[in-house]
Amino acid sequence: MRRTVEAAVRGEGNVILLHDSGGDREQTVEAIPRIIEALHARGFQFVTIAELLGRDRDEVMPPVTPESRWRTGLDWAAFSLINLGAVAIHWLFLIGIVLGIARLLFIGALAVYQRWHKRRLVFDPAYSPSVAVVVPAYNEEKVITQTITSLLACDHPDRFEIIVVDDGSSDATYRLAADTFAEFPRVRVFSKPNGGKPAALNFGLSRTRAEIVVALDADTVFTRDTITKLIRHFANPRVGAVAGNAKVGNRTNLLTCWQALEYITSQNLDRRAFDRLNCITVVPGAVGAWRRELMEQAGRFTNDTLAEDADLTMAIRKLGYAIVYEDEAVALTEAPDTVRGFIRQRFRWMFGTMQAAWKHADALFRPHHGALGFIAMPNVIIFQVFFPLVSPVMDLLLIGSLATDAFNRWQHPVEYSSDGLWRVLFYYALFVAVDYLAAALAFALERRENKWLLAGLFWQRFFYRQLMYYVAIKSTLASLRGALVGWGKLERKATVRIA
Repeated sequence: MRRTVEAAVRGEGNVILLHDSGGDREQTVEAIPRIIEALHARGFQFVTIAELLGRDRDEVMPPVTPESRWRTGLDWAAFSLINLGAVAIHWLFLIGIVLGIARLLFIGALAVYQRWHKRRLVFDPAYSPSVAVVVPAYNEEKVITQTITSLLACDHPDRFEIIVVDDGSSDATYRLAADTFAEFPRVRVFSKPNGGKPAALNFGLSRTRAEIVVALDADTVFTRDTITKLIRHFANPRVGAVAGNAKVGNRTNLLTCWQALEYITSQNLDRRAFDRLNCITVVPGAVGAWRRELMEQAGRFTNDTLAEDADLTMAIRKLGYAIVYEDEAVALTEAPDTVRGFIRQRFRWMFGTMQAAWKHADALFRPHHGALGFIAMPNVIIFQVFFPLVSPVMDLLLIGSLATDAFNRWQHPVEYSSDGLWRVLFYYALFVAVDYLAAALAFALERRENKWLLAGLFWQRFFYRQLMYYVAIKSTLASLRGALVGWGKLERKATVRIA
């Protein structure tokens, strides 16, 4: 009979090919009426299933009884929900891909332009302001001497001082710093009761009258020209703060190498782009310079958020000053080398960023604040909060599609079609391609970086990204609950190495 049907409709221009097993089906809906007419002309008769079986319609398809209607309703609701979820995920993929590619093109073009523009900047060689480097320290006995030694080795102006503030450490931080550098007049070491990093920074700020204040973490090592590269920008009176180029200095295991990759391909690439729009939202605590009078005007560092550096950066930008990025001002910082330490640090960063964005929400979509309100803050909301929350759905969809495809192929080999699987794989490949394009661009702009780090980019998605998803979800839930979150002290291991 199957061959008879094929013979009856062959030659009509649009055909239905029915194969015994496993073949493709070519169907042209528009041709169905013509096919039916052709079959009628050949003597074929079309009947319902009930007529074919010689039974009543109600026997073949029993009517729904009132007692069963609630089950029917549940079935309808369940299948509608599944279909709605499939459509929503489909559009989520498409929107994510479009936004990701658009953001890459936008950020990438600006980053390239920033590099081109910076290489043509001419700095005033006669500009030599007074500079104070403030180092807040709490239980940093393993790293404090290396950090101060690196600062003394830096090129610096004549009016230069280092202010170390021991924030009530319970170890030998203060004694080591005071005794080791007692013979260095440029180094002043203070101790105060524990009050947190913002309080320690403000204490150091109150002990100097320098025009420019450079702040760094006590586990951070500056390269020789970092300070001079930072302060040269302040010859321009419009510049309020300068963000340096923080890099992971302890690339000792897979986790720290993934963090090094993220610093290069995400954080620093964004700062390059936002430099041109004057909407950098964070001058990193590991390496940053500030015009002291603006710090006073903006209210110094506060305890309002866990991201005091982002808080002060946004406050100075709202005063109308420029925040710029200096990629040659390199600082090597000690990144967490354990999963527990990493989660604690990133939770504080993300939760603090949410707090800072909420605190400065009055800048959102305000023309007076320019790109800060129209680009930078929406970027925080969309790409630092929303995307990490929905990205796990995309990863789970890939896993679910693979499992469903394998099950369908096993259970229904005749009806099996791989179209849905290939569509999901195509979408996922686009996501990965966007990641690689962004990473390739970031490394092209930082030519001295180790290109071997790129080898871990693909595998980073399957472990490191899951940690970031967890942190995003945890931070969002904590913010919704209004939970109080402490600073949290990371263990130092003194594993930063200067290349």
